Amino acid sequence: MAKKGNRVQVILECTEHKNSGQAGTSRYITVKNKKNTPERLELKKYNPILKKVTVHKEIK
Repeated sequence: MAKKGNRVQVILECTEHKNSGQAGTSRYITVKNKKNTPERLELKKYNPILKKVTVHKEIK
């Protein structure tokens, strides 16, 4: 049986891409520990459409 834990799956979406007006989205899926990190996650990830590293924020 799987353990019930504090780790949840979250979706990260590019903030610069939404404001640029270009088609498509840059999203990543990762996991975080809700107990240790209750606030929304913010990481720098590569955006293949803009071809540079941008800030991706947690959605939902």
